[in-house]
Formats: sequence, C-alpha cells, structure tokens
Amino acid sequence: MLQKRSSKKYHSSSLWTNTCCSHPKKNESVLKAAHRCLIEEMGFDCFLEQKFIFTYRELFSNGLIENELDHVFVGFYEKSPIINFKEVDNWKWISLNELVENIHTYPDSYTIWLKIIVKNHLNQLKFIKKYDSYYK
Repeated sequence: MLQKRSSKKYHSSSLWTNTCCSHPKKNESVLKAAHRCLIEEMGFDCFLEQKFIFTYRELFSNGLIENELDHVFVGFYEKSPIINFKEVDNWKWISLNELVENIHTYPDSYTIWLKIIVKNHLNQLKFIKKYDSYYK
C-alpha cells in the first residue's frame, strides 16, 4: 500500500511513498510511533515487523536538508484505509514488481526515501508474514 503525500506538505508534496512514516515523539519508541502514525494517517492499525534501518541525506529544492535514520516496518492489511486528507491525498495497492517498474519509468513521482528502499533493500521486503488475526 502506497500513499500519495498531501500537496500541502513542505517537501516531497504530491509524491507517492511508503504507507506512512513514524516521527516519534519524546519518550515514544519507534514502533509505537509507527502504529500511532499508521492510525493518524491511514486510519488503521496492523501487526508491524521491523525489517531494517537505513540512513540518507538529501538536499531538497526548497533548501531543506534531511539527514534521516529510517526504521522500516512491514505489516499485512487487506482492507481499504480511511485516509487523513491533511496528510495524504490518495492511496493505492501496488505489487513490489510494479513499484520497481514504476520507479524506473516515473522516478520523479516517488519520494527519495522510497527510491532508496527499493534500490537498496528490495530483498528485505519480499518476505512479509501474514498476521490475519492480529487486528480484527
């Protein structure tokens, strides 16, 4: 599941990206933040499993520099989200193969961090467990 970032975001607006980001608050674990943001942005929660961590540094066209340590979690969810339009303009289901092809064909439609994940960590995303009964 991908989300299209809100057109009102101060960087990477209107770009397709991962389902959500965590942005932990003070004294909040990254996992708890991921669950909180999943609910706040996409309107659902599910089991999350941490797959890997990576860093990136990017200078954006608006002068902002991100120097990020990103924790990547995966989960399983089959229903439609109830998106928060303050954060998200749209969403879609996409297979990993289709995502790789679309990023190659339309690289300017995706966030830098999603492109890094697909380029450098694709094999770590291919084996996602299904947890049907975790959230009913």
